[in-house]
Amino acid sequence: LQAMSGNEQDWLALRPQEPSPSQCCGSGCKPCIYDVYEKELAQWERAKAMQDKSLLMGKKEQGNNSELNPDTFTAFSVSSVEQLTEDTYQYKFELPGNSSLRLSLGQHIVLRGVVNGLEVQRAYTPISPGNAEGYFEVLIKCYGAGLMSQYIKTWKRGDVVFWRGPFGGFPYRPNKHGELLMLASGTGLAPMIPILQSITDDEEDETFVTLVGCFPTFDKIYLKPLLQDLARYWNIRIFYVLSQETSLEKLPWSYQENTYTGRLNEDLTKTIINSCRRKPFVLICGSSAFNEDMSRYLKAAGIQENSCFVF
Repeated sequence: LQAMSGNEQDWLALRPQEPSPSQCCGSGCKPCIYDVYEKELAQWERAKAMQDKSLLMGKKEQGNNSELNPDTFTAFSVSSVEQLTEDTYQYKFELPGNSSLRLSLGQHIVLRGVVNGLEVQRAYTPISPGNAEGYFEVLIKCYGAGLMSQYIKTWKRGDVVFWRGPFGGFPYRPNKHGELLMLASGTGLAPMIPILQSITDDEEDETFVTLVGCFPTFDKIYLKPLLQDLARYWNIRIFYVLSQETSLEKLPWSYQENTYTGRLNEDLTKTIINSCRRKPFVLICGSSAFNEDMSRYLKAAGIQENSCFVF
């Protein structure tokens, strides 16, 4: 076989690498990492055909202009790390000046990490208001064996990490729905928070909200002070469903009347829907098993598919 010319080898070294499945976060991002790869590959093929490397300039850049971008990763530095429960953390990232991510409600952003030489990408939804200036915050649950979790657990103040986005989101409009029913499991609370805050911040928005937060135990409820504040608004109700608590007696009295023990099952879902003041539009966020269960219970309770949105 004829030895490759130096020029050929140079071009091969510049060829974009096809993403591995672990790099796709599976959240249906547009553009997906595979779309970005196709675009870069076409750019590389065109440059190679014309033997003009300058056509590749700007391909590999990682944004340092700190503007979030769906196509390229941008560096942001960690400004604080707060442990909320044994496995859940709230991370705050700096935005230069008083800039804002300008996210629409419930939009997610994609994090890139490299663990043992393997690149992984996962989607997370910031819990800070979309127009927060100078910072954004993300709620992350770390799993013992998770690749991304191993990477995230090493973060400390001043570390630089890479995000791209935003993607997805729920097209919320004030007063469009009489009542929102939010069914959230664990960190599935994240996309609900900015929507709740936008409703309580807008005096003209009279949407009722019933939030049902599912957690294993009382100690594992995230963001208790924030949720307690939100529950003081006339149009917000919050229920907790604690799958591993057996009795409510040890709970603070302020939680006893709006907490259920056991799992959120079909009967409890029906009870909560019947207690809504109007026919609710339902937002669901949790593990895929949780989302499937909820969709099934809602169907049984007579809620149509076009009255649900799954994050």
